Amino acid sequence: MFEALREALIEEMKLDPTVCVMGEDVGHYGGSYKVTKGLAEMFGDLRVLDTPIAENSFTGMGIGAAMKGLRPVVEGMNMGFLLLAYNQISNNCGMLHYTSGGQFKIPVVIRGPGGVGRQLGAEHSQRLESYFQSIPGLQMVACSTPYNAKGLMKAAIRSENPVVLFEHVLLYNMKEKIPDEEYICCLEEAEMVRPGEHVTILTYSRMRYHVMQAAKTLVNKGYDPEVIDIRSLKPFDLHTIGNSIKKTHRVLIVEECMRTGGIGASLRSAIIDNFWDYLDAPIMCLSSQDVPTPYAATLEDATVVQPAQIVAAVEQICQ
Repeated sequence: MFEALREALIEEMKLDPTVCVMGEDVGHYGGSYKVTKGLAEMFGDLRVLDTPIAENSFTGMGIGAAMKGLRPVVEGMNMGFLLLAYNQISNNCGMLHYTSGGQFKIPVVIRGPGGVGRQLGAEHSQRLESYFQSIPGLQMVACSTPYNAKGLMKAAIRSENPVVLFEHVLLYNMKEKIPDEEYICCLEEAEMVRPGEHVTILTYSRMRYHVMQAAKTLVNKGYDPEVIDIRSLKPFDLHTIGNSIKKTHRVLIVEECMRTGGIGASLRSAIIDNFWDYLDAPIMCLSSQDVPTPYAATLEDATVVQPAQIVAAVEQICQ
């Protein structure tokens, strides 16, 4: 997946001289997960800019550069560090197009690794989608495969809106054959991962793989789950989600986000508002525990949704 993201950056930087990259260690070191490896040698130090350890400053600089016509890709070395730039992301990035009366566009991409890794500790296991979802004017997408990582990155760079691209720290080494020819993915579209009849399972990012693991067990038990990777965390693709609910009449949301104020809570609310009459059972939502992520591996696993919990939840919904 890291190679797919890198390919997307290279292709867009060759195509458009206004695309640039900035962040800590993105240049000569090649990024902490090697997404920008070799880019400084290809495009020079000004288009691949190594910054000081100062997220508020370089995120603000990226937003200012976007106002003046560049298309910056701002990397947070870890998504948790971008909390230091929350003011710039919320008050500037999301709102300036509106508060300037449309005089400025902010075509910036803010990206980086997040999610619960393997014993990275609480501060490096943040899921910032819940923090950012209420910011007006901001789009959010989460990649989960090499194919959609490249397609979403290219679409985000070309978008006139500010886009936050969430990459999961445990998915960088996922492998998949992707097309040689150019393609992009729609930023507002969910992906049908597995068609089914009995229950709609909505998920994204790393939890896609936990859900698919659970789906194998569920099929053996006689259930036919429909799995949708929602991908677009803001706005939701209610067309795809709604069509699935009209068919299955049951919904399970599986996320790695926190239970309180997470993506699942917003998604459940949107489903109740729009598709209440199609539901034959209460919506279930499996989320991470509302605790700082522990360092100990066994405790860390206990805070995150596991495949066995998904199987049990589907059995409960389909009773």
